[in-house]
Amino acid sequence: MASGCKIGPSILNSDLAALGAECSRMLDCGADYLHLDVMDGHFVPNITFGHPVVESLRKQLGQEPFFDMHMMVARPEQWVKPMAVAGANQYTFHLEATDNPGALIKDIRENGMKVGLAIKPGTTVEHLAPWANQIDMALVMTVEPGFGGQKFMEDMMPKAGANMIVSGSAIMKSADPRSVINLLRNVCSEAAQKRSLDR
Repeated sequence: MASGCKIGPSILNSDLAALGAECSRMLDCGADYLHLDVMDGHFVPNITFGHPVVESLRKQLGQEPFFDMHMMVARPEQWVKPMAVAGANQYTFHLEATDNPGALIKDIRENGMKVGLAIKPGTTVEHLAPWANQIDMALVMTVEPGFGGQKFMEDMMPKAGANMIVSGSAIMKSADPRSVINLLRNVCSEAAQKRSLDR
């Protein structure tokens, strides 16, 4: 992936009947990575897709795109190996979904993937602190997990600075996704520069 702020479209709001083409379109428009939302109907009240779809996308898109799996599932432990085999690069699980984050982090690493740790809007950022030095990315949700197209929760902004931005419908439904991706990247980069100057 490119250095600096990275933009990852969530493909949940894409035309799922043409998922491979939609992913290619996002990458052609400048996306740094693809954010793949996996839902099991238990942790969240919706169902999306599993590792067979990820494997198909990997075969179609090749090895270059970075796949960040956002695992909104009740038992994230059971899908680590299948997702690794399917071609996932990063396995992002919810802190609220497991009783043993440390063991899960270890398993993800042993299966050759990077580790992401997500929290729902109602979970304070302090819950991430014990795991901060063991993960590659923290995902601070700015909508309730489970459905695309929700309104951005502005009160989540104070939780953390960001250098990876996930956006769903704002990018996928735009008539000009490239412009939206560039806008998000520029805003993120400017905010990061301002933070560094304020220190």
